[in-house]
Amino acid sequence: MPKMKTKSAAKKRFAVTGSGRIKRKHAYHSHILTKKSNKRKRILASTTVMSNADARKVREMI
Repeated sequence: MPKMKTKSAAKKRFAVTGSGRIKRKHAYHSHILTKKSNKRKRILASTTVMSNADARKVREMI
C-alpha cells in the first residue's frame, strides 16, 4: 500500500518540535492592527504549542 500524502495546507501552517509537539501561529495578526495594543500584537506574532486534543488531528495531516 502506498504512503499517505502530507496535506499541503498543514505542511505550511504547522511544525513539529524536537520533543514531538506541534507548533502553530496565533490568529488575528494579519490585518486591522491599528486598534490592537502593542502587547497584544507582540503576543500574536509569536508561536505557541498546540493543545494535545487538536495536535492529534494535525499529526494525521502532516
